[in-house]
Amino acid sequence: MAGREPPYDPYIPSGSGGAGEHSGQNGENPRTAALQAQIDDTVHIMKQNLHKASERGSQIDNLNETTRNLDKNSALFKRGARDLRLEMAWKNNKMRCWIALAIIAVILVVVIPIAVHFK
Repeated sequence: MAGREPPYDPYIPSGSGGAGEHSGQNGENPRTAALQAQIDDTVHIMKQNLHKASERGSQIDNLNETTRNLDKNSALFKRGARDLRLEMAWKNNKMRCWIALAIIAVILVVVIPIAVHFK
């Protein structure tokens, strides 16, 4: 691997092998080297920002999918709750009717013998 040249980097002037080689080569101005370092730092930060933005995009997609699923589930829950409420209301009304019939039957059982006895 000693004969292999490093990968192409557009921010390194052609002919130089690495980041540390171009700072003192050919009487290069230290100000230029400092500017190049700032540019390199800025490029690195921008690459990180792009990577973070793409990660946020995928997280937003996941959040949207979860929201759609919750919306579907809430509609199903609402329908099921309404059906259960109606079913329980019918059962409650049936129970009230049976209780009313039982009370009427008890009253008739008590009142009819008394009425026949006093006649």
